[in-house]
Amino acid sequence: MDDRANLSHTVHMATAPRPISAMPRLAFVASTSDKARAACDELQDRYGAGSPDDADVIVALGGDGFMLRTLHAQLGHGLPVYGMKLGRVGFLMNRYLPDDLPARIAAARPAVLHPLEMHVTQRDGTLIDALAFNEISLLRQTNQAAHIEVGLNGEVKLANLICDGLLVATPAGSTAYNLSAHGPILPLDANVLALTPISPFRPRRWRGALLPVGTQIGLRTLEPDHRPVSATADFHEVRDAVKIGVRQARERAITLLFDPERSLAQRILDEQFEL
Repeated sequence: MDDRANLSHTVHMATAPRPISAMPRLAFVASTSDKARAACDELQDRYGAGSPDDADVIVALGGDGFMLRTLHAQLGHGLPVYGMKLGRVGFLMNRYLPDDLPARIAAARPAVLHPLEMHVTQRDGTLIDALAFNEISLLRQTNQAAHIEVGLNGEVKLANLICDGLLVATPAGSTAYNLSAHGPILPLDANVLALTPISPFRPRRWRGALLPVGTQIGLRTLEPDHRPVSATADFHEVRDAVKIGVRQARERAITLLFDPERSLAQRILDEQFEL
């Protein structure tokens, strides 16, 4: 069975961010929280309840989890996304300030994100594709440690990594799960990906690698019947993963907008000095 419904085959070529007009047409989307829904109603009353089909900018109200889902939903539509924090975590969001919103958005700085593309072959032969803006993670499904073969551009680099899991993180996602797993923080314009092990046991001293963005990453689960592994792209989990291919899809892109005083690049830089 070839199940590739989770990743559109339509290729959207990446382009430079479009200039935002002084009075952009806005479309609001909100998470399911009462706070975000109330804010959405207030902003629509003030600025209009535009449709995404007629808008210049999508305004996302919620936390980082909702922002990730918004990025996935909007990828390929060509509209930039401006987020405002109305959730627990807001690294990808701006402050919630309802006044002068069109002017803030017009002055915002763009950050162009390219997602990771994951191709998975499951134990029963099913093929599943998914995208990730933060990271792609492999995690053991049982109490047994995962045994994973790691290859880069067709060459095996680690014949058997024994660990709880493994991460491939983008610069935008390097301050999330990757940082918690003791991976490096990557500047937004670094043109590298982080390959970070989770609780590695063997090789004892391997702590990960920095990879050029063009690297083709090939991962294979060893002993999949005895040591099953799941593969997750952002919030999309694939169980019983046997072969996992990962690459950065440079032909796909979406633009986030940030207030000039706290751009995404500056936030990532500042994160390196947080205690």
